[in-house]
Amino acid sequence: MKALFASAALLFASSAFAAGAPSLTGEWSIHNNVAGNESDQVCKFVQTDNKLSGSCKTADSEVPVTGTLDGNKATWKYDMDYNGTALTLTYTATLDDSGKIAGSVEVQPFGVTGEFTATPAKESSK
Repeated sequence: MKALFASAALLFASSAFAAGAPSLTGEWSIHNNVAGNESDQVCKFVQTDNKLSGSCKTADSEVPVTGTLDGNKATWKYDMDYNGTALTLTYTATLDDSGKIAGSVEVQPFGVTGEFTATPAKESSK
């Protein structure tokens, strides 16, 4: 009986934690600052359990995004072409209750890092 009660309590606690975790599903405006170069982009994320998918609009195209969530930590990445060079951008963030996302971005194969902030995108007026 104690084991059953403990299992039920653990299940309730884990579902309550998951319910309180912030969701990344939606459209986000992202501002990057990498090695003094600033840029803006819009990403659309879909969060399913601990998986993240979606796309980001770069200057030249829209690229698919893959990522994961682990508690309040989020990581996502995408591949893109910049002037004929293949790049992989990897974003790492800590989520909080402010409604914003902030963290670091790494650009490979150059090993250059920077920071980013993301806010929910405002709907365009019609």
